[in-house]
Amino acid sequence: MPGFGPVPAATFLANIGGNLDGFDTVDRLACVAGLAPVPRNSGGISGNLHRPRRFNRRLLRTCYPAALSSLKNSPASRIFYDRKRGEGKSHKQALIALARRRLNVIWAMLRDHSPYREPVPAPALLAA
Repeated sequence: MPGFGPVPAATFLANIGGNLDGFDTVDRLACVAGLAPVPRNSGGISGNLHRPRRFNRRLLRTCYPAALSSLKNSPASRIFYDRKRGEGKSHKQALIALARRRLNVIWAMLRDHSPYREPVPAPALLAA
């Protein structure tokens, strides 16, 4: 997978315990990695999301630079990042969203024992 070389991949596997048995869902893994926002609601106020206080910083330090590196090597990652930036997200927010998306892909790869295949970008819609 672009961005995950031998050392980051080994670090990632070491931080999750070598397999996915410790996590019920990909959402739980994202929460442990610090890539899933948690609510900070109070009374009638809702929708306040922030990064969790307790998360595996080593796992985040593996996923975040891998997402940054993938911007140069993966066209699908670049398209996703540019779309998030177009939605008004900051660089850091877009990169965290990309890291979360890549975590979903890694989860599926480990679950299905399948290699990474770069998604083919959808062709641009032609104006009629």
